[in-house]
Amino acid sequence: MIIGRKKEISILNESLNSSKSEMIVVYGRRRVGKTFLIKHALGEKIDFEMTGVKGGSFQDQLEIFTEKLSEKGFGTLADEKPKSWLKAFSLLKRYLKERKGKGRKVIFLDELSWIATPKSKFLGMLGHFWNDWALYNNVFLILCGSAASWMIDKVINDKGGLHNRATQYLPIRPFTLNETEQFFKARKMKANRYEITQAYMVLGGIPFYLDLLKSKESIPQNIDRLCFDDSGFLKNEFDRVFQSLFDKPENHIAIVKALGAKWKGLTRQELAKATKIPNGGGLTRILNELEKSAFIKTYYPFGKKKKGKLFRLTDNFALFHLRFIANKKLSNQRGVFLKLFKQSDFKAWTGYAFENICMTHLHQIAKALRIEYILHEFTSFRFVGNEKLKGIQIDLLVEREDRVINLFEIKFSNKAYRLAPDYKLKLEERSETFAKVTKTKKSIFTAIITTFGLENKADQSDVVQHVITFEDLFATV
Repeated sequence: MIIGRKKEISILNESLNSSKSEMIVVYGRRRVGKTFLIKHALGEKIDFEMTGVKGGSFQDQLEIFTEKLSEKGFGTLADEKPKSWLKAFSLLKRYLKERKGKGRKVIFLDELSWIATPKSKFLGMLGHFWNDWALYNNVFLILCGSAASWMIDKVINDKGGLHNRATQYLPIRPFTLNETEQFFKARKMKANRYEITQAYMVLGGIPFYLDLLKSKESIPQNIDRLCFDDSGFLKNEFDRVFQSLFDKPENHIAIVKALGAKWKGLTRQELAKATKIPNGGGLTRILNELEKSAFIKTYYPFGKKKKGKLFRLTDNFALFHLRFIANKKLSNQRGVFLKLFKQSDFKAWTGYAFENICMTHLHQIAKALRIEYILHEFTSFRFVGNEKLKGIQIDLLVEREDRVINLFEIKFSNKAYRLAPDYKLKLEERSETFAKVTKTKKSIFTAIITTFGLENKADQSDVVQHVITFEDLFATV
């Protein structure tokens, strides 16, 4: 059973049933369910498929290609053992002609960056295969990869034979809270929305991680088993993921660690200083790769499009790993997750992790504000302060076409949140400072996003104009 992915399945089916040849490029971070989705949607309709091997040589990839043809009963020609990708694609062409004639031919090439070894000319020969034959012979070609930046740079933005040839781009993203809830129900896991949110804060919406949860264990028990036991599957997952995605991941990890230590985000200049990576093209490439692989996000400050851009770590599992799993003192203990609840460090982490959830559920927030059909833009704001005004940082705000700006306050709580008098004053001062510094003429509303709403309903009309709960974040959009 597949959860969600309705839009993605629809796109795959449309391409499958198209009257012309189609090339679709599928990409997304490791463990997000790309292969599962494609095989579920297309199943036995796939005529030929191959998955590249991480670290495999040019010869290894060719042998796997040949073996896959043999598995399809095409042993005689496959025994020719091609010594180049030109010959390999020639064999594939002959196989498809013999098997399908003029019928729809479906080809699935997975982990493309591993297949395309250096100097193998794979991409050039793939482009030749497409332009010379596949384009005119009713072919549906699915190119898939976990190295999202590689897929975009080398395939989508290819300057050679694949240039402008893709007919669809299909990024596969982590589950939303709503899809995660569907996943829990399908696995018959007894958990309410607060507990599902807890799991999401640790595992993100990564289907592979969620599938490791056991229905007979509570969320804290599951996290203890997976993350803190010596044999826990996710104990060393952080290193595995980066090693599989990037050939030389040291600098990628350094940037993620720097952002993990500064939850409010860092500018490019601050990142270069913290990691000692030169502020040049190499840093640009690494930041692009991390963003395209969904580990980090960039946020433009209010009223600006280039200067002061902030980078923020938004992969929840990476954040949890850096904060807790990497702490060897917590290894192989019992009840670690529940013990952490009593620590101030854990409380700070829950606040940031909940902010991350909000950052990745902007459509749900817009729907809760009833502005999904009004032009709007989510940004952030940072003011360092001066002699007259205190500094403020607003991690999330939305500027609306109806001349309203919502400043968000995000609070994670295990009960209805109480707005203390001094905190109300702080929110009012924040709005006033924002208005003075930006000189905006728009109305400024305060919106609070918290798990169970406000304890005192009168606070909503007094200081807070909008209250968004995690029930809103679970909405479908």
